[in-house]
Amino acid sequence: MSKRALITGITGQDGSYLAEFLLARDYEVHGLVRRIALHDPERHLSRLVHIRDRLVLHAGSLESSASLHQVVDLVRPDECYHLAAHSFVNTSFEDDLPTLGADINGTHYLLAALNERAPACRFYFAGTSEMFGHADESPQRETSRFLPRSTYGINKLAGYHLTRNYRERFGMHASSGVLYNHESPRRGHEFVTRRIAAGVAQILAGRQERLALGNLDARRDWGHARDYVRAMWLMLQQETPDDYVVATGESHTVREFAQLAFAVAGLDHREHVFVDPELCRRAEDQPLVGDPRKARERLGWHHQVGFAQLVREMVTAECDALGLTLPLATPAAAQVVEQGEE
Repeated sequence: MSKRALITGITGQDGSYLAEFLLARDYEVHGLVRRIALHDPERHLSRLVHIRDRLVLHAGSLESSASLHQVVDLVRPDECYHLAAHSFVNTSFEDDLPTLGADINGTHYLLAALNERAPACRFYFAGTSEMFGHADESPQRETSRFLPRSTYGINKLAGYHLTRNYRERFGMHASSGVLYNHESPRRGHEFVTRRIAAGVAQILAGRQERLALGNLDARRDWGHARDYVRAMWLMLQQETPDDYVVATGESHTVREFAQLAFAVAGLDHREHVFVDPELCRRAEDQPLVGDPRKARERLGWHHQVGFAQLVREMVTAECDALGLTLPLATPAAAQVVEQGEE
């Protein structure tokens, strides 16, 4: 008999890759979506078009306890993956205040509904490296101190503690993944990696000449979303629930990402990229780089897509969308790509 999974945030990058992953393992996959997504699927379900007929989507809201109880009653999931959240890291607390309570309450409502209606369901909460925020050590591991400095990080940290409390107080099989930056061609356009990849394609197409970026020296631990959803699933296959850092353990700068992305298209990023101070975030004392040792040793997980492969995939997808054929790279550009693969 097929397992039944419920995914919140199924319309997002991670949700779409996770749905594919579970379908390939013969799961019955259900997704929680806003009602508007069902009325305007072309706009809101674009990442799910190729698998839409294999999914069961339910209209509901994380802001309504009654709505979540109803969906859980109907689905009776064996596994629940809670991915939904306002995921853009905004530096303005004033702009994010309305989402603070909504995200925290949504996690609480969902955990309560599962505990009451499907207590045997295994639960995954999507945490983030932003929970470490103003990190006081690098790399960060499961025992590192949480010092969030964005509303997004605070939201996620509250969800992390709610998940831990339901695990310890009610005995739920509830795990959290502290996921570092993970990208793909399905990443939202507001994220720097997607903006770089799209900018390269636009410049190659002659539609623009320059690309504005923020701090080029900002460092991130970038992986591929396909790898990270596999880690989510592995957590729920363990006999004992726990929390795991999911990361590559490698650090790269925005400059490196841009250099490699432009090199894939046979271009020199120095001729097109300029720094816009308005896009710069505050410098970090310690870079957000994860130590995935625990996930490697206990889950048998490791990332399979390298940095250069990730960048190339994102740029290629943007060029394909514009009907562009990537030119043969110059020797200098080819060298940059080779260095990125090392």
